[in-house]
Amino acid sequence: MHIAMIGAGYVGLVSGACLSDFGHQVVCIDSNAEKVASLNDGEMPIHEPGLAELVARNVDQGRLSFASDLKSAVGEADVVFIAVGTPSRRGDGHADLSYVYTAAREIAGALPDRAVVVTKSTVPVGTGDEVERIIREENPAASVAVVSNPEFLREGAAIRDFKHPDRIVIGTDDARARSVMAEVYRPLHLNASPILYTDRRTAELTKYAANSFLATKIAFINEIADLAEKVGANVQEVARGIGLDNRIGQKFLHAGPGFGGSCFPKDAMALIKTGQDNESPLRIVETVVAVNDQRKRAMARKVANAFGGNIRGKSIAVLGVTFKPETDDMRDAPSIPLITALQDMGAEVRVFDPVGMEQARKVFENVTFCESAYRCAKGCHALVIVTEWEQFRALDLRELAAIMACPVIVDLRNIYSPEEVEGNGFLYCGVGRPKSVAY
Repeated sequence: MHIAMIGAGYVGLVSGACLSDFGHQVVCIDSNAEKVASLNDGEMPIHEPGLAELVARNVDQGRLSFASDLKSAVGEADVVFIAVGTPSRRGDGHADLSYVYTAAREIAGALPDRAVVVTKSTVPVGTGDEVERIIREENPAASVAVVSNPEFLREGAAIRDFKHPDRIVIGTDDARARSVMAEVYRPLHLNASPILYTDRRTAELTKYAANSFLATKIAFINEIADLAEKVGANVQEVARGIGLDNRIGQKFLHAGPGFGGSCFPKDAMALIKTGQDNESPLRIVETVVAVNDQRKRAMARKVANAFGGNIRGKSIAVLGVTFKPETDDMRDAPSIPLITALQDMGAEVRVFDPVGMEQARKVFENVTFCESAYRCAKGCHALVIVTEWEQFRALDLRELAAIMACPVIVDLRNIYSPEEVEGNGFLYCGVGRPKSVAY
């Protein structure tokens, strides 16, 4: 099949590369000519494990290409995917759909007869209706079917998620569009990946409901972690105890500094706004967002508490600034409010991240950027682990103790055992675990 992917950002690039690997002929179209030129030179705009190799293989085999001009690519396409950004709109938190609607207008005139247009972007309920209205208004002769096909990709594991999905959700009441989408995903269907066919509005709501539920699990276990610290319990054992219940499950029950990234914060907020607009407020999701926002900055107080509440003049090493491992994405990363709060308390902050340093330089001011975890820790009064990169899971604790001004580790991801760290002479502070005695 010939596929046009409008947008070569995270979702568009990963989806386009994977679809081309299925054997489809894919053109990824982006209005940013500089990005297109870089992609044609083999340079990836994002860090995603395995993506560069996947793109290179399919470009070499002639199944994947990149362009700025959408007219010819859309005109030859069997399916046109819209995979542009839907960031939170300034001022009210609604999803900004301007890029989606612009894409719909731009493709309308170039669409072939009996076209299938697919919204891959995460969009609020009813967006597909508006996309269809725009296309029909711009091109009344088009026999168009608009489908909702939300993505469920985790940054850092996106290629595996696309090729081995838990489910594929396809929202359409059009029999022809359903048949076309079945052909798009035929390789996955042969692998027995479950395909859920539903109406368009249900598919749109499913995406937001899924992300908001996962965010709720994170916020819940973080509040249980706070209680565990107060009563002397261990949140990791609590999480295991409840996660072994099949009705609950063990995923997303890891206490930490709060959720961030490009999806959970904006999708939860967009769902809240949709509920408010439809006089059906989502009080649980509203609380999840509020609790998570407060938690990120509160982690700085956990650092300060290791020094009796005062870190003025102290040097703090922060390991990991991206919102999760295996990505360079800094969007809504917990490290941002944490570092800001540490600076507000008078601390000097040093940072290191295995792949996020370039993006971090665009975000942080008045911090020292270091070339390794050990250079970051040298001379510091506390080491704070914010992102659980594999590189941080086996640090040489003896070397750290020798080079730090004070042996204090604040482990916001609970990747070390307190006994191991304290056995090397450190004061250790985790999340939802019994506390060491403060300095």
